[in-house]
Amino acid sequence: MAYTLPELGYAYDALEPHFDAMTMEIHHSKHHQAYVNNANAALENLPEFASACPGELLTKLSQVPADKFTALRNNAGGHLNHSLFWKSLKKGTTLQGHLKEAIVRDFGSVEAFQAEFEKAAATRFGSGWAWLVLQADGKLAVVSTANQDSPIMGKEIAGCEGYPLLGLDVWEHAYYLKFQNRRPDYIKEFWHVVNWDFVAERFAKKAEHCNCSN
Repeated sequence: MAYTLPELGYAYDALEPHFDAMTMEIHHSKHHQAYVNNANAALENLPEFASACPGELLTKLSQVPADKFTALRNNAGGHLNHSLFWKSLKKGTTLQGHLKEAIVRDFGSVEAFQAEFEKAAATRFGSGWAWLVLQADGKLAVVSTANQDSPIMGKEIAGCEGYPLLGLDVWEHAYYLKFQNRRPDYIKEFWHVVNWDFVAERFAKKAEHCNCSN
């Protein structure tokens, strides 16, 4: 079962003026497609892993043959992270309901959560991601990962763990055409395009640690 590039479900210019159309097109059609292609190549002759969804595969990375480990960590990780990222973007939604209540409970306020998330995104050295995750104890936390690591890989590989509810890509390819080196400006614009409805859905089905459709 080969991985395929998911449709965005919206036009490349749908997030203007916050995220520009050219970056979205290159990011989706070039960068994400490359992760898909490279993951499929790494999965050739590995039928026991090729039949798994990306989320399931990434929770079993320790079982992957050593010569395929890095390729699958980077590329299956990139595929899963980006598939989640695209669905997390939409203008006009509002943080509300049980998710908002949980954020206030665990961070003190929405503003405190946003400040912590922005710090994680801004201080991630080099390429990586900032995440809002649901931990095993039922509490929300902000973490960050390097490169295309996902919190579902676990502490031993990714340095953190949890069920990803929301992720922000801070690789330069995600923002450099519009924001150049101004990563903090890109992070601020992110709040205008978070699809809080989608994040709330993930929070509601928090027990699922493998979601093939992301």
